[in-house]
Amino acid sequence: MIITIDGPAGSGKSTTARRVAAQLGYVYLDTGAMYRAVALGFLRADVPRTADGAAKVLPTLRVDVQYRGDTMQVLLGGQDVTHQIRSAEVDHVVSDVSTLAAVREYMVDEQRRIGREQAEEHGGVVLDGRDTGTVVFPDADLKVFMVADVDERARRRQQEYAEAGDTIPFEEVRAEIEQRDRQDRTRDIAPLRRAEDAVELDTTDCTIAEQVDFVVDRVKAHPDWGT
Repeated sequence: MIITIDGPAGSGKSTTARRVAAQLGYVYLDTGAMYRAVALGFLRADVPRTADGAAKVLPTLRVDVQYRGDTMQVLLGGQDVTHQIRSAEVDHVVSDVSTLAAVREYMVDEQRRIGREQAEEHGGVVLDGRDTGTVVFPDADLKVFMVADVDERARRRQQEYAEAGDTIPFEEVRAEIEQRDRQDRTRDIAPLRRAEDAVELDTTDCTIAEQVDFVVDRVKAHPDWGT
């Protein structure tokens, strides 16, 4: 089975997807983390976030994932960058990088390949991102679209920054979230939107356990569950 969880920044999709996969015995694939690794590659190469920059970086870029138990690690050029990609510096550029046609083409192919391989090996895969249910796997078995109040999402993202060692004022984080929303929803290539057959979940007042139960219950209600 293939389960996709999409939504805007800070809606809780990554934490939920990770725990859903663990509870079901599936593998979790964080597509957003893969884009963040590409963004880090742009920063390290010190190239502009343009088509020309992509032409310079992508031929030599290698993004991989590996698993230790049920924990996904992101590799850039063979180096574990799982923590580095969560920095505020990467956050400032990832949306620009992810809108580039060459980057999206490269990443969608990789996500499909890895997703199918992991689903075959483990019985299922849970992906989260912004277009996993609309572009990467439009034929997914279950699609969930998560939303949350912008203040709550900003609070969550500020906490993530703090855990990564970055102290960012709340209003700055909130403005960044709003800007990211505008970019994601209005970009020409694979804009953030809810798939017509996706189930919506508002996580503003939900606990993580409630979010996980919501998805797991719908997976188990699917006709292909357990087959």
